[in-house]
Amino acid sequence: MPRNAFYAQSGGVTAVINASAAGVIETARKFHDKIGTVFAGRNGIIGALTEDLIDTSQESPAAIADLRHTPSGAFGSCRYKLKGFDKNQAEYERLIEVFKAHDIGYFFYNGGGDSADTCLKISQLGARMGYPIQAIHVPKTVDNDLPITDCCPGFGSVAKYVAVSIREAGYDVASMAKSSTKVFIMEVMGRHAGWIAAAGGLAAEKEGEAPQIILFPEIRFDEAAFLARVEESVKKYGYCAIVASEGLQDAEGRFMSEAGSKDVFGHAQLGGLAPMLAQLVRDKLQYKYHWAVSDYLQRAARHIASKTDVEQAYAVGRAAVELAVAGKSGVMVTIVREASSPYKWSIGEAPLDQVANVEKKMPRAFISADGFHITDACREYLSPLIQGEDYPPYRNGLPAYVTLKNVPVPRKTAREFKV
Repeated sequence: MPRNAFYAQSGGVTAVINASAAGVIETARKFHDKIGTVFAGRNGIIGALTEDLIDTSQESPAAIADLRHTPSGAFGSCRYKLKGFDKNQAEYERLIEVFKAHDIGYFFYNGGGDSADTCLKISQLGARMGYPIQAIHVPKTVDNDLPITDCCPGFGSVAKYVAVSIREAGYDVASMAKSSTKVFIMEVMGRHAGWIAAAGGLAAEKEGEAPQIILFPEIRFDEAAFLARVEESVKKYGYCAIVASEGLQDAEGRFMSEAGSKDVFGHAQLGGLAPMLAQLVRDKLQYKYHWAVSDYLQRAARHIASKTDVEQAYAVGRAAVELAVAGKSGVMVTIVREASSPYKWSIGEAPLDQVANVEKKMPRAFISADGFHITDACREYLSPLIQGEDYPPYRNGLPAYVTLKNVPVPRKTAREFKV
């Protein structure tokens, strides 16, 4: 008899995570002899713990197809980390209780590194607690920091947004620099890995084009060298455009924008780097400045998504189901680069114990010798990931995104579970 599946989204959402959801659900519907209903967890793994499930079979084929061009998390996401089996067995007992009640035999978790850890733990339920379940991790992260896979779905679209934005801002600043703003700073996401900041470098195809400076988490901040480069750029080109990663560290390795608080995963909360740098430029060089923080805009920008990214996001969702029905568990779907020019990729897999809690940082060979820009090798890696346009349909001049009905599944367990 077919068994039901659980799908959920975790961590920060992206412009294309719903494309992965569409890939999972549409593919599962084709395997009706092995997979019954796909239940989505409302707000990630929390939906499983609290038995707050969504019946995706109540959604029309057209609505599920529309997920492919709709940003954010259609079922709600979360930042919630399962503790170890020995530290909170009650969580796993609760998961098994809910899974048994709804005959769930497949688990698809769509997220980044911490989500890979959750998926790994679920894949171990059979050996640890006697409830066999096939768990497949569907990769997603704008930070592009998952290991083994060539790239992470969600990153290509953020990369395209950042490159487009700094190019357009560069034109603006250049046109006003003679009598007004001379320095523009754009702060982007990236806690430990500078992939998003690096993507801004794609906009500078010729000498002097924006951005003239990129600040990476991998390169410790040198105030004197930074100010000298800003001054040099203004004198040479009339202005200076900067892309700065929020995870920029000082000489001692401390986050320059750390706010002093931490999220549920224990990560330091970051923010405010751009105004900090802008004030430094003002105090030391007396240049007029503007700054911006792309924040949620960069990861929600489905209107300028990379077609490559959309296709890969859908493909990893589809492949997750195919791996599960083939008997696989405890693996993450990966993207394998077969060639860069022209870009050719395929789907692979990686053991979750080699993925969970591992961050892939920028190789030093991708950062220029002076630490302020990207190399040709980095450009060769990044460029294919932003290729192609996949515009959503528009209505009344605005993108027409879908909102699902998200019909709840009737509860079958008797007790409440607090998270």
